[in-house]
Amino acid sequence: MPISKELLDILACPQCKGDIRLNEKGDGLICEKCRLLYEIKDDIPIMLIEEAKPLK
Repeated sequence: MPISKELLDILACPQCKGDIRLNEKGDGLICEKCRLLYEIKDDIPIMLIEEAKPLK
């Protein structure tokens, strides 16, 4: 089940508090400002800064 539009509207990057967006695959959330990818596992976004992966 994909992340709902309502959830995406209220989620923010935990580091900069900026906007995030769903990536093309739908398996992660991207913060363009911080250049971080927050993975989505079992339909749950992992919004921990230490778990985020840097974008290439």
